[in-house]
Amino acid sequence: MKNQKELLTAGEVEVVFSRLEQQNPSPKPELLAPNPYCFLVSVVLSAQATDKSVNAATAPLYKKVKSPDQMLALGRDGLIGYIKSIGLYNSKADHILALSKKLIEEFNSEIPQSREELMSLPGVGRKTANVVLNAVFGKPTMPVDTHLLRVCPKTGIASGSTPEQVEQSLLERVPKKYLLNAHHWLLLHGRYTCTARSPKCGECIISDLCLFNRNLSKGMRG
Repeated sequence: MKNQKELLTAGEVEVVFSRLEQQNPSPKPELLAPNPYCFLVSVVLSAQATDKSVNAATAPLYKKVKSPDQMLALGRDGLIGYIKSIGLYNSKADHILALSKKLIEEFNSEIPQSREELMSLPGVGRKTANVVLNAVFGKPTMPVDTHLLRVCPKTGIASGSTPEQVEQSLLERVPKKYLLNAHHWLLLHGRYTCTARSPKCGECIISDLCLFNRNLSKGMRG
């Protein structure tokens, strides 16, 4: 078993992100939305759901709804009609309507630009707030989802067993010039290459640096 405290060196982390940047210089969120409000709605909907399923549900929704007041006018039953293909749609509909109401009443229908204010909205946790701050406002936050929580300790890029621990480790270890896009690269790497069930190590551009892969090779040789 790999020592979970083992980490890549600072130089190796630099190489990891240099390669990820070369592979994908301008990573973008895979959630599709016409404006910041709709993007926030999509992020709330994406909890325990795929971006693809959210995009399929929201494409027709966003032809009708683009603002908090339009969402409230649509109502709960109307919203559920669009999002019932997404898991936990009942509670997500309640959160979306409640956060829309709060945006109107407390934020002049604008998306707040601080983590604390975002997290005051119903259905918005730390990860969702970080995603919005990063994708909408260009802040170098580090949203940690299941992909980052799995990939970062496994590869040795960062340490931690909780989202908050991995987030803090990444913020400390990722070179500043890569911080803005770092979570996008790691998320996509975990989604398409370093997958949970069948990681594509033969296609991985950082396989020679990955501590799990290196220790696995040592074990086979031993």
